[in-house]
Amino acid sequence: MRKNYDFSKGKKNPYAKGLKKQVTIRLDAPTVDYFKALAEETGIPYQTLINLYLRECAFKNKRPRLDWVSA
Repeated sequence: MRKNYDFSKGKKNPYAKGLKKQVTIRLDAPTVDYFKALAEETGIPYQTLINLYLRECAFKNKRPRLDWVSA
């Protein structure tokens, strides 16, 4: 290995826009438990499963159903 490398002619990563973005999200315990159980079944990390589900919702333009009940 060299002691020094010259990156002056390096190029930006063309795939950088496709990288994931870290966010903080608060989920209720039953939701997390559901995805953790699903992760055990599938062998896929639960955070990946949540991301896959949310990506599908965004791709299909799914909207949550909000039924307001008056008191």
